[in-house]
Amino acid sequence: MSRINDLIAEYCPNGVEYRELAELVDYQQPSPYIVSSTNYDDSFSLPVLTAGQSFILGYSDDDQGIFYASAERPVIIFDDFTTSFHWVDFDFKVKSSAIKMLRIKPDVDCSFRYVYYAMSCIQYVPKEHSRQWISIYSTFKIPVPPLPVQEEIVRILDSFSSLEAELEAELEAELEARRKQYAYYRNELLTFERVVTVCIQDICIRICSGGTPSSKRHDYYDGNVPWLRTQDIDFNVINQTSATISDEGLRNSAAQWIPANCVIVAMYGATAAKVAVNSIPLTTNQACCNLQIDETKADVRYVFHWLSNEYEHLKALGEGSQSNINAKKVKSYPISLPPLEEQRRIVSILDRFDKLTNDLSSGLPAEIEARRKQYEYYRDRLLSFDELAV
Repeated sequence: MSRINDLIAEYCPNGVEYRELAELVDYQQPSPYIVSSTNYDDSFSLPVLTAGQSFILGYSDDDQGIFYASAERPVIIFDDFTTSFHWVDFDFKVKSSAIKMLRIKPDVDCSFRYVYYAMSCIQYVPKEHSRQWISIYSTFKIPVPPLPVQEEIVRILDSFSSLEAELEAELEAELEARRKQYAYYRNELLTFERVVTVCIQDICIRICSGGTPSSKRHDYYDGNVPWLRTQDIDFNVINQTSATISDEGLRNSAAQWIPANCVIVAMYGATAAKVAVNSIPLTTNQACCNLQIDETKADVRYVFHWLSNEYEHLKALGEGSQSNINAKKVKSYPISLPPLEEQRRIVSILDRFDKLTNDLSSGLPAEIEARRKQYEYYRDRLLSFDELAV
């Protein structure tokens, strides 16, 4: 760190200027670059991108309206609703009209790669499903030290990122191997020759969905009522939600309380057919199918593991571009029911395997998470500056 400290002492010992992102980058709308068909095939060469976690959705042969990017002329793709973003230095198309393409303004004395790293330090989570860049995100300020300082920070973080990516790739490969092993044994344990098969609705006391309070009423949100959305569902245990609503929002919507230990199936969007179990009473939006299990007939965790194992088959019943399913399809989905004692034996095995494979508090996922946090710590330190007094 001595080199960066020397540069700061030389160029900006008294602090640096903070500037709004809108002063530094321009944006382009995605309309000309949206893919015409989602019939992706790995034999095609043009990647179709999203700014979310999946990044590359697939490959297309649509050669009209390509967004051209390169190492010499990179771009940041930014999701206008979630504010997630990616650095891109290759040609692509996009799937969503929510994507904005960001590039450095030609007349600013600023490294675009530096801006990218500085954006990574912005701590902001949208509370509403509304467009974010123009009205909110572009107004955030980042520190803009002199160019030699920016370039040294970029050099350090690029080196750190390269090493981090290499180590993380090794860990991810090992984790993926464990997940495949887990999936294999789960499928073996949940394959039966002579057991009763019933529909999901036959083992439930209650099946319901939820609702969404009006987004125009700010007093309906940020209350004391945990409110689950489908993006929180990922074959996991829900012990807190990323959003809350108020008692008033609950009264003025179709949202309703469900008790702890329900199996919750996502019905819409990217998480359609994924499942979770809630460890706390909560409410959900309308995209969740909530199953209160009759525990004289089925073990809750057994139902969770069964539906997790059936994810691909249940998702295949979906309709539309996002393979949305509905409550009717969940209710009528078949489940094999061995005796309760055998269900619990299977659950005890799968829960231990699940914890080893997926729990961020143990095993390889914890190591991956620790490395990410270490990187974020050093990145945030490098990008922390006193603001220059005016």
